[in-house]
Amino acid sequence: MSGLQGKVALVTGASRGIGRGIALRLAQDGAIVAVHYANNKEAAEEVVREIQSNGGIAFAIGADLRDSDGVDAMFAEFDAAMKVLIGINPLDILVNNAGVGQALSIEETTEQSLNEVMSIHVNAPILIVQQALSRLRNNGRIINISSSATRIAMPSLLGYSVSKGAVNTLTHVLAQHLGDRKITVNAILPGIIDTDMNVATLQSQEGREFAAGLSAFGRWGQPDDVADIASFLSSSDSRWVTGQLIDASGGSRL
Repeated sequence: MSGLQGKVALVTGASRGIGRGIALRLAQDGAIVAVHYANNKEAAEEVVREIQSNGGIAFAIGADLRDSDGVDAMFAEFDAAMKVLIGINPLDILVNNAGVGQALSIEETTEQSLNEVMSIHVNAPILIVQQALSRLRNNGRIINISSSATRIAMPSLLGYSVSKGAVNTLTHVLAQHLGDRKITVNAILPGIIDTDMNVATLQSQEGREFAAGLSAFGRWGQPDDVADIASFLSSSDSRWVTGQLIDASGGSRL
């Protein structure tokens, strides 16, 4: 696996869960990492401290990504921090990970709940990529975190699944659009991962048995299972991989 020394990564929603795991792994690989958070500044700064304690470089940036003002604020913080660090504001790796959990069926879904999940999972990545493109260097990487719920029908996750389906389509479109700049665009589709988002499922014996039973390996996933894939997709080893939807569910419901 090639190192990421000299590369700059921005990971949204990196204060916890999958985003945290990805931020730690990319820093371990040598990248400078911008650790984005929405609300939990303390958790994001703890991620930064862990990276720094291991000899890496990272900084936290806070922004609510539900509208364009939040995206503007995130990049303003990113630019300011990068100019202090190295005098310029390049970007090599963008990980669109920020998300919200939402377990609602078609009967339970409201306009408000639908707007919430779509604003974070669909609108935000599009607006973020729009602003990132002027900073993203050729041969860069865009990694979108989708979900295996786009492959496995889960009626209790209607809005969530539909929004992640849009992420898959966005991945294909961007991969074609950015190919001439040698920027790869791929999506990772996790299954049930041991994060705050799935705490309700994993806190009961019944839920744990359900989660483990989905996978061919008889267990639920860990953030590192996804972070290792992100590491590959961020590296030069993945230069011939683009427009792909990579299932990271441990073979759930094969």
